[in-house]
Amino acid sequence: MTTANHKPQLLAFLAQFFGQYQLSEDEDIFATGFVNSLFIMQLVLFIEGEFGITVEDDDLEIENFNTVRAIESLITRKSTSSPTDLPQKGGVEI
Repeated sequence: MTTANHKPQLLAFLAQFFGQYQLSEDEDIFATGFVNSLFIMQLVLFIEGEFGITVEDDDLEIENFNTVRAIESLITRKSTSSPTDLPQKGGVEI
C-alpha cells in the first residue's frame, strides 16, 4: 500500500502560524508558544477540508495533534479507513 505525502499541505497551513520558524516533525507544536487555543479548531477544520476526512470526537486527543508526525499519522489513518472499518448498521442489504 502506498501512502500519500500530506506534509507539504500541512506545513503550508502551519506556516501561517509559525512564519519563518522551522518546525521539526517531532517538535511539540503547543510548546512553541506560537499558537493559541483557537488553533486546534482551525487545524481540525483544515484537515477535514483539505484531506476530505472527518475528525471524530475520539480523535480529539492531544497526541494526534501535538507534532507534524502525529498529525500526518492521523491523516493517513483516517484516509485509509475502508468502509469495512466503519460501524455497520443492522438491517437488510438491498
